[in-house]
Amino acid sequence: MSKIYTKTGDTGFTSLVGGNRIHKSETILDVYGTCDELNAHIGALIAEENLPFLTEIQEKLFILGGILATPKEKYEPYWKEVSWESFLLKIEKEIDEMDKTVTPLHSFLLPQGARAIAQAHICRTVCRKLERKIAHFCLQNESFVPLLQITNRLADFFFILARFLHKKLEIDEKYLKMR
Repeated sequence: MSKIYTKTGDTGFTSLVGGNRIHKSETILDVYGTCDELNAHIGALIAEENLPFLTEIQEKLFILGGILATPKEKYEPYWKEVSWESFLLKIEKEIDEMDKTVTPLHSFLLPQGARAIAQAHICRTVCRKLERKIAHFCLQNESFVPLLQITNRLADFFFILARFLHKKLEIDEKYLKMR
């Protein structure tokens, strides 16, 4: 039986997909660590409100994280079959369906109401953080642009999901009171 600990990271280095070793302080680890953080938050959301599309998002985030953890010169053997276009369209379709059920927004929505609603907002904010980090990497590697589009759309998805959950759970939305 193998052990969960390998001790290979004890000196501050870790392996990327394909075997390259890098120091754990490298920025790319922060990027795909944020992807993993988002995935864990989606798991917490699923524990509150298990919508099937959320599991599909988790699966895609594992692939997205893997792409981020793969040096550009080693993409081909691992990620040649990955296409983000259909997933992007599916996210948009999910957004459009939920958007039909909510009233137009005229003020800033406060992220509260129920645990599932708050968790959807946490997913949104972590997704925006991931988006910002990927945007930085797009400046050096244009192959990340589809990942930027996915995270941008996913953040929108989590926002509308929070609004949809307000409606589904019959909890009034709370808005910022403007003077």
